[in-house]
Amino acid sequence: MPVTNLTDPHPLPEDFTEGGLRPTNLDDFVGQARVVEQLRVFLEAARKREEALDHVLLCGPPGLGKTTLAHIVARELEVRLQGTSGPALERPGDLAGILTSLAAGDVLFIDEVHRLSTVVEEYLYPAMEDYRLDIVIDSGPAARTVKLELQRFTLVGATTRAGLLSAPIRARFGVVLRLGYYPAGEIAAILRRSAALLEVEIDEDGVGEIARRGRGTPRVANRLLRRVRDYAQVRAGGVIDTAVADEALRLLGIDELGLDELDRRILDKLCRSFGGGPTGVKTIAVAVGEEPGTLEEVHEPFLIQQGLLQRTPKGRVATERAWRHLDIKPPSGGQLRFDG
Repeated sequence: MPVTNLTDPHPLPEDFTEGGLRPTNLDDFVGQARVVEQLRVFLEAARKREEALDHVLLCGPPGLGKTTLAHIVARELEVRLQGTSGPALERPGDLAGILTSLAAGDVLFIDEVHRLSTVVEEYLYPAMEDYRLDIVIDSGPAARTVKLELQRFTLVGATTRAGLLSAPIRARFGVVLRLGYYPAGEIAAILRRSAALLEVEIDEDGVGEIARRGRGTPRVANRLLRRVRDYAQVRAGGVIDTAVADEALRLLGIDELGLDELDRRILDKLCRSFGGGPTGVKTIAVAVGEEPGTLEEVHEPFLIQQGLLQRTPKGRVATERAWRHLDIKPPSGGQLRFDG
C-alpha cells in the first residue's frame, strides 16, 4: 500500500477513484451503525479535549470499510494521515522513519497489522504507549539505547485476522471496533449512492438484484455494479433492470447466492472429492489451486455465513444446503451436517 502524500491535510488513497465511491465523512458512511456511532463519540471527545484520538483497531473481513474509516478518522479530526501495511514494514528503521515524521495528532494507518514482523512490533510498543522510540545504536559492548520523543499520534490498525494479533499489541489499542457483513438493504443503499455518482441508470429491482449477490460487502457490490454497467452499456442500452443485472452477473459467474467460481469449486471439491468432509483447509486449497490464507480470509467467512460450510475440529464440512445448492446427492452414511 503506498504511503499517502503528507502535503495534503486531507489525503485520500489512490483507490478513492471513479466518482469518489468511498464516503469521506461519517455522515455519508452507510451501515455499521454501532461502529459509526462509537467513532462519532470518540472523535467528538478527542476534539473537545484537543487531544489525539486513542489508538484504534478495526477488525473484519476484506472490503467492509476499514480503510475508508481510517481515512474518515483523519478527515474528521482535520489531521494528516500516513498509510502503510504490515508486510511493508520490514525493518525497525522503516517504522522509525514514519513515526518521526508524524506531527501532533496525525494518524498512522497500518493495514494488515497482524502481519507486522516481531522485531518491528516490539519497536511499536513504546511508541504506542509512551510516545517514544528506543533505538539501539552499535552492537556488543559499545551498544547503547537512544530515546526519541514522538508527537502524540493515533495508530489505526486494520486486520482481517484479529486472532493472529499478539496479546501485547492488542492490549495497546484503546478502541477496538469489529465490522460485520452488511444486510442486503444497506448494500442496496450503497449501490444507489454509487449509481448516482457513476451516473448509471438503474431501477430498484436492478439495485436489489445486485445487492442480493453482493456478498454483504460494499467493495464487491460496487465492483459488480461497475461490471453490470459495462454490460448494460454494450448490450442493454445503458439501462439496468432485474433481467439485465441477472444476465450480466451470470456472465460474470456470480450465482443467485452471490457465489463466484472459486466459491463453487471449493464446495464442489469438498463434496465430490472428499465426501463432504471433514477436510483440512490446506487439502482443499491444494485441490482448488489457491492459497490457504485466501480461502480462510476471503471465501470461508462468506460460505459459513451463508450456511454452506462448517468449521469443525476435524476440518471443513459441507452442509446440507451446500449439497442442495450444487444439486449433488450426498453419500449415504457420510459426514453430512444439516443446517437449521
